[in-house]
Amino acid sequence: MSTTRSFGLGPLLILAGLLLASTGLAAGQHSVARQWNELLLDAIRRDFARPTVHARNLFHASVATWDAWATYDADVSNHLHLEKIPLPQYRVEAARNEAISFAVYRVLARRYADSPGAKDTLQALDGTMEQLGYDRSNTSTDGRSAAALGNRIAQTIFEHYADDHANEENDYANDYYKPWNLPLLPDLPGNPWLDDPDRWQPLVLDFFIDQGGNVIIGGFPDFLSPEWGQVYPFALSPADLTIYHRTGFDFWTYHDPGPPPFFASEYYKWGTEMVALWSGHLDPSDGEMIDISPGTLGNSPLPDVDDYETYYDHLEGGDSGTGHPVNPVTGEPYEAQLVPRGDYARVLAEFWADGPESETPPGHWFTIANYVADHPQFEKRYRGSGPILGELEWDVRTYFILGGAMHDAAIAAWGAKGWYDYIRPVSALRYMAGLGQSSDPDGPSFHPDGIRLYPGRIEVVTEETTAPGERHEHLAGSEGKIALLSWRGPDYIDDPDTDVAGVGWILADNWWPYQRPSFVTPPFAGYVSGHSTFSRAASEVLTQITGSPYFPGGLGEFFCPANEFLVFEDGPSVDVTLQWASYYDASDQTSLSRIWGGIHPPADDLPGRQMGAVIGADAVAFAEAYFSD
Repeated sequence: MSTTRSFGLGPLLILAGLLLASTGLAAGQHSVARQWNELLLDAIRRDFARPTVHARNLFHASVATWDAWATYDADVSNHLHLEKIPLPQYRVEAARNEAISFAVYRVLARRYADSPGAKDTLQALDGTMEQLGYDRSNTSTDGRSAAALGNRIAQTIFEHYADDHANEENDYANDYYKPWNLPLLPDLPGNPWLDDPDRWQPLVLDFFIDQGGNVIIGGFPDFLSPEWGQVYPFALSPADLTIYHRTGFDFWTYHDPGPPPFFASEYYKWGTEMVALWSGHLDPSDGEMIDISPGTLGNSPLPDVDDYETYYDHLEGGDSGTGHPVNPVTGEPYEAQLVPRGDYARVLAEFWADGPESETPPGHWFTIANYVADHPQFEKRYRGSGPILGELEWDVRTYFILGGAMHDAAIAAWGAKGWYDYIRPVSALRYMAGLGQSSDPDGPSFHPDGIRLYPGRIEVVTEETTAPGERHEHLAGSEGKIALLSWRGPDYIDDPDTDVAGVGWILADNWWPYQRPSFVTPPFAGYVSGHSTFSRAASEVLTQITGSPYFPGGLGEFFCPANEFLVFEDGPSVDVTLQWASYYDASDQTSLSRIWGGIHPPADDLPGRQMGAVIGADAVAFAEAYFSD
């Protein structure tokens, strides 16, 4: 059994489940831009999950690629490095390949020099330069050679973005932000130290308890990128910007979504409870089977930000998508794919994950874009019309637009995260349940701000329910506390290659997202969902640049083999093939995965989707201005 997801195995296996091998394209037939993009994706997989920084690096590498391309074409515009070098047409292709290689090599070698996987990354970068026949020791920026041009482009990027407010020189550290709440220790029960249930709470994974029972904290991760709203954008406009002020700092928020639901409000409770209810779906042995083909799932209109109750299936999971009656490309119905709901939900949570061995959402959508470009039924016609573009030109255009969109999505989403500083479900659920239940004023453990009860799903532990043979028997001694029928958590997994935690009655005090114990939940605020913002922006980009909302052939796929794909625990119990008719379907599935994974409530999701839709469309329109002189 494997403990590495398929998309973490390297460039040739990035999307093997998406039928990459069926394209007939060997690695050597890919453009030089693709080769460097795949090296960057591998570098991201080796690094810690910091989506903002990876989005910025993807963008800067894409700018380097575009400007190297554009320098040799008088009919298009450079983005940052403003230079034109006329060459005979027969020399242009070789010059572009060399300039792109030197420019991107310099950017990646600097950006990942101190990353956790630096040794492997730098070896791969050096090896690629050697394989391509370029002398990486040539650092000259003088003259008209392609190598010198590439070095100049990298230098321009470094100089221009040195003061872009990312704080790269200080390892992207925060200058002003401080967490409001004391940290949560998820290994200990409950959430006793939360002060403000509307604000983000750090998590402590490193601590010990001394002989007197005192908890000694060894430190906790900082909020990653709360000040990212001020970073130089691509297509974001001052007209999109709202500036808020707190603790001596101006928080910039583009496409401001407005505040999330506040504590004890209807939708705060509804959304937090939904995360707990969907956690109860993560058991492949519960007998619940669903059809996960595009004939049943997907085809969901973009909902309004306040359309929670009609959009989601609060109890049983999923959204209001009606599926596609037939494949929109072939006209034939999709073949049904019945799988256990618990397998589907767990696969989603891990496939779109944000933790180690992931290229994070911005990189993940680059792998999807590469898959589309390699599909045998896809014609590289920009916006679906006009001449078929060569491999290099298609890749250069795609990366330029997609890189800009992912960078802007990071700025907008993390601008909102920094300002609204919103709580994560692991903190909110434990805190709210710790107050008691708010459904029955005459019942035990009543508190008006507590969690609501759902018979058979969320209940109060009583003497009757802990009696021998009853459903809470194993919780005897915890009468009066709230119990959840939920994923039981990492305490039930000794060996992730063989163990499955399953679903059972646990105390809400001990609830855990569907994550490994070394990660728990990303170290930054929840509102808005970065996954939702990135994915909707990317799906909008792919829809527009390909000229169709649908994957080539009307079907995108990723194969997850039984008992080999999952990392957090063993599984899936059967083969599962994720399928999407449209790019929007894949984006929506990304968002749902975060709810099943216990990372986001729906309040984080829908505003992110709305923001991403606008960001993606604006990035396309902005980039297209460079495609002419």
